[in-house]
Amino acid sequence: MNSSANTQTEARVCFLTGASKRLGASTARKFHAEGFNVIIHFNNSRREAESLVAQLNALREGSAKSLQADLTDREQLESLPNQVLGCYHRLDVLVNNASSFYPTPLQECSNEQWDDLIDSNLRAAFYLSQQLAPELTRRAGSVVNMVDTHADSPLKGFPIYSIAKAGVKAMTKSLAKELAPRVRVNGVSPGAILWPPSLEDESKPEVLLGREKMLETIPLRALGDPQNIADTVFFLANDACYVTGQTIRVDGGRYLG
Repeated sequence: MNSSANTQTEARVCFLTGASKRLGASTARKFHAEGFNVIIHFNNSRREAESLVAQLNALREGSAKSLQADLTDREQLESLPNQVLGCYHRLDVLVNNASSFYPTPLQECSNEQWDDLIDSNLRAAFYLSQQLAPELTRRAGSVVNMVDTHADSPLKGFPIYSIAKAGVKAMTKSLAKELAPRVRVNGVSPGAILWPPSLEDESKPEVLLGREKMLETIPLRALGDPQNIADTVFFLANDACYVTGQTIRVDGGRYLG
């Protein structure tokens, strides 16, 4: 085996769900920059995932791979852990980032929406943590779950999503006990990191007004940056060796009200 192959085998490995773009992609880049090999899961965003993998492999050959799976499809989900371990034959960090987000007004929401939002946000994260636990235990690894500010302060009109994220926060505490002492489990709860679609077009006066009103609710008076989330995830996974069962809010103080 050549030295390059040895390097790739010895490198620590991070598997991130929903990591082809946005916060997931920023987090994948952070782990990669810190010397990890990364496995990037995607569902529909194949072009973005393959582009990200190509960019990372151009920086360090063989250091990134991608896996496709619909996390709400039980058969695809059940085959995913073996695929993950087949990539580099080790796993040190699991980042449960994948999520679905859309409104479900109480009197209109359906069983299908319940299954979709609970499966994509909560069930898949639990199943992957459960199935990958033996390898993470072997490596004294770490799990980081992406929670949401709405786990604590539910968003009106989004009851199922809010319930699912509250479940992710509770799961973080539960798995921290179940997987101790070898595996640490923590969460990150992002606040306003990216403008919502309704506030993206800054050419409209009403959008600028909406942005100003949103910033007034944040003590630090600024929108966050995806790098803020990536850095916090990496800190919890790699550096916070005496922290488990915690969910860190990265929201500029917005939770203070």
